Amino acid sequence: MKYWLMKSEPSECSVDDALATKNSTVPWVGVRNHQARNFMRDDMQPGDGVLFYHSSCAEPGIVGIAQVASTPYPDPTQFDAASHYYDPKATPEEPRWQLVDVQVLRKIPNITLTALRERADLQDMIVLKKGSRLSITPVDARHWKALVGS
Repeated sequence: MKYWLMKSEPSECSVDDALATKNSTVPWVGVRNHQARNFMRDDMQPGDGVLFYHSSCAEPGIVGIAQVASTPYPDPTQFDAASHYYDPKATPEEPRWQLVDVQVLRKIPNITLTALRERADLQDMIVLKKGSRLSITPVDARHWKALVGS
């Protein structure tokens, strides 16, 4: 099993939005970074642990515990000309962007970015590294255990 931190802007899809859906599951649409796409396409498996992280908000941080709920499949927003995530180079025959479904297991009190930075046991988390802006990053098992406990 692998572990991931996945960032979502609450205005786009919050942990509460996910919890309000059937099975608390949402497609992780709109990833348009090749490295983040490759993590979903090549490395994620159903059952992998996910730290659901709110970004671009007043208090960024980890707000939920989730899991990868599907194998990767083409992100439909790449084909929709009305979508903010439309990619004119993508075709159904040759999709450029993949996604996975993410199921929120539980909401947790926000572990803010500031609180994460204050913990010595988390200092080498990718999300805390200077210049780290990826929306999806791997999480070491020891960091997962330190944050989630199992």
